[in-house]
Amino acid sequence: MPNSKLTESTCQEIIIFGGVGDLAWRKLLPALYLAHAHSRLDTDCRIICIGRQDWSREDYIAFVEKSSKPQIEAADLLEKTWGGFLARLDYVCMDVTQSESYQRLAAQCQMDATRVFYLATSPSLFIRICACLDEARLINPTSRLVLEKPLGHDLPSAQAINMAVARHFEEHQIYRIDHYLGKETVQNLMVLRFGNAIFEPLWRAPYIRQVQITVAETVGVGSRAGFYDQTGAMRDMVQNHLLQLLCIVAMEAPLSLDSDDVRNEKLKVLRSLPRMDLASVRQFTVRGQYTAGSVGNEKAQGYLQEDNVRAGSPTETFVALRTQVNNARWAGVPFFLRTGKRLQHRRSEIVIDFAQPAFSIFADQPAAAQPNRLVITLQPEESIQLQMMAKEPGSGMNLTPVHLNLDLESAMVGRRAEAYERLLIDVVKGRLTHFMRRDELEAAWRWADPILEGWTQLGQPPRPYAAGTWGPAAASALMAREGGTWFEES
Repeated sequence: MPNSKLTESTCQEIIIFGGVGDLAWRKLLPALYLAHAHSRLDTDCRIICIGRQDWSREDYIAFVEKSSKPQIEAADLLEKTWGGFLARLDYVCMDVTQSESYQRLAAQCQMDATRVFYLATSPSLFIRICACLDEARLINPTSRLVLEKPLGHDLPSAQAINMAVARHFEEHQIYRIDHYLGKETVQNLMVLRFGNAIFEPLWRAPYIRQVQITVAETVGVGSRAGFYDQTGAMRDMVQNHLLQLLCIVAMEAPLSLDSDDVRNEKLKVLRSLPRMDLASVRQFTVRGQYTAGSVGNEKAQGYLQEDNVRAGSPTETFVALRTQVNNARWAGVPFFLRTGKRLQHRRSEIVIDFAQPAFSIFADQPAAAQPNRLVITLQPEESIQLQMMAKEPGSGMNLTPVHLNLDLESAMVGRRAEAYERLLIDVVKGRLTHFMRRDELEAAWRWADPILEGWTQLGQPPRPYAAGTWGPAAASALMAREGGTWFEES
């Protein structure tokens, strides 16, 4: 196994396992095209895609033309540039479970190239692929390995993958990707917190009353139903995306932007989350499953009617929960996390509710009960909005909420790279800051596993909610017990 430190050498080969899969054609190849179009890839960088289909390179190019090209905005798509991108692509048909197949891949690779192995496959294949790459001597000291989530099904399976992968790659060669960490607004949150004296002194109890983190989707499980039915919202979204957002909100200032300094602070947050016992799971978590309804103006079938979903499946498509961070900064501040499919609107946001003034001369006015609120929107549009109180025009002293907006798209000059493009370039450049470390991943599973086990012990089916709503009524009750409401209900 290679043991030298990675350098920021130029990537020459990006090898995508699962190159015909949904993630590859819908996200990875369009992201790499944009990197190519803006000269972020070295001129001799090749992209080798792996699939089981018995295709020639020409067959694969035709597939990319049909599937990936429509995913790119028309304004970004230039035929000459697209042709130059396609010239980078190669395709290798192989059975990734068979070691002899890797000789086909080796024949396509350049000697001593810096290789990025992107495993856009089922996690069940990670261990075998790594072992075969090593056996074929395709791993060298500058190789990098990208692992897609979910990394394991629980803590033991995540540990098994981590231990097996570590036999072939050193920790500084492993990039556990969470595309939410590549979003511009998520990275901007670090600057907002630690680069502005106005926020950091107030970013703590008792000045913050509560924190909400929501990742809401309007889509159903679609073609992912077979995978999703074995996974559920807790494993698919909460254990990774939402916990990573919580870490960035709650972490202490790192010593520097060095990857280990940042990830050390995130790890402290994960270790400060209390593990739930059975009574806590019953009291502080809500799981739901969508039924038939309508999203927008379109009818939507229920989860149990989706193709490839087991009859009577107990898989949750919605999770809401309350947790807290047990340290001095956040003592007594509740954190509410929520995610779901087939909800009313597509929205990913972090909402910071600040505490009310200790004494208010405007206490008799209803508007005075509205908190100062910071809303950090990740999608569909990235923005940061601060709600404050101001005087209404006129002779009286009537309050009304106003919003200070930072529209990142119009406020910032220059192109805004999409999350996967930004993270892929980070891998190429050897930058680990926005990727999960092994101990960080395992700490997240240590917190999530008791919740999953608690649901199994309780034996209660997910609460039904109609497609096009904001989930089960119990999620609103979870907030109401502490005098709060979800942001869209305020």
